Amino acid sequence: MTQWTPSLVEERLAQAAYVLKRLPEPRRQGYFSTWPEVVHDFADKVGQQPQPMRIVPSPAAISRMEETLSWTVGLDPVDGKIIWLRAHGERWKTICWTVGLQRSAAHERWLYALCVIAFRLNGRRLNRSYSKRKVIELAGAVRR
Repeated sequence: MTQWTPSLVEERLAQAAYVLKRLPEPRRQGYFSTWPEVVHDFADKVGQQPQPMRIVPSPAAISRMEETLSWTVGLDPVDGKIIWLRAHGERWKTICWTVGLQRSAAHERWLYALCVIAFRLNGRRLNRSYSKRKVIELAGAVRR
C-alpha cells in the first residue's frame, strides 16, 4: 500500500485523462451501412491526411481510470473542473477563463483539491476548520 501524495494523485489523474482520450468513440447501436466498403487507389490518396491510429488502452489502464473518476466526488464543482482541465493538459490561462478565477486562486484551489484527494486516499479525516492553506501545508504540497 502506497502513501498517496498530491504529486502521485496528479500523475494518476493525468494518466486517467490520457486513457480517456485513447478510448474509442461511442457508436450508436442498430445503425449500419449497406454501402460496400470504398477501396481507394493511389491517385485518390495523394494529398490526403493520414488517419490517426487509435491504440486502445489495456483493461488494467481502464480499471485504474474508472477508479480515478470517482476521486472528485464530494469536491466543490469548480475544484473538480480545475482538476480535470489540468489533468487534460490545459494551460492555466484557459482554465482561468473557464472557471472565472485569477491564476493564483485557481492554482490554490487545484492544490487544495489534490491534497483533499490524497487525504481521502490515505484514509485520513480532514478537519473542516482548517483553511485551504493549512491543508496544503499539512499535505506537504507547497512547492518552493
